[in-house]
Amino acid sequence: MRNLFLLIFLLLFSHTLFSQTITFEGLHELRLNKQRQGMLVLGTWALGNMAVGALRLGHTSGENKAFQQMQIGWNAMNLGIATLGYFSTLKVDPSGWDTYQSVQEHYKIQKILLFNAGLDVGYILGGAYLMEKGQREVKNAERLRGFGRSILIQGAFLFVFDFSLHSILSSDNSKLKPLLSQSSIGFAPNEVHLRLNLSK
Repeated sequence: MRNLFLLIFLLLFSHTLFSQTITFEGLHELRLNKQRQGMLVLGTWALGNMAVGALRLGHTSGENKAFQQMQIGWNAMNLGIATLGYFSTLKVDPSGWDTYQSVQEHYKIQKILLFNAGLDVGYILGGAYLMEKGQREVKNAERLRGFGRSILIQGAFLFVFDFSLHSILSSDNSKLKPLLSQSSIGFAPNEVHLRLNLSK
């Protein structure tokens, strides 16, 4: 009976001690806030490009008209991604995640951003290819040059955006170590293992 009281006391004490430090839930909320800010940046970029493209579209022709058309179309997709990305973070509830899922979720968005940065390089190369092809005597050469210029610019922006957001999010990776080294309770047949880390 005395051991049971001691166990309860240690559990309560450790909860009080570690409630003053960052938690997985707090770390996830920090990450989600940064993701929301990133989606606001992407959405602002998209709206700005669409507005400028719409204003200039009726006053241009040829290559420049194709450029503005692609600016509007590409950024309509960017705006959709930013909107979905923003509102999806509002639905996340990390309170029920265990340690494994918490670590997975922490790194998942970083992996997605690195993958996207690779795609962005492909967009840049694709845009450069269309521009180069449009320099030849081919059908729709002006459209190719206009589309290519827009895709190259959008790919370059997205590369900087994805890489920057990855760097911002990965700056919190070091906060995982103290969380993973905190107190833990393990269970085995006829045994309970309690490990307390009292260091700061």
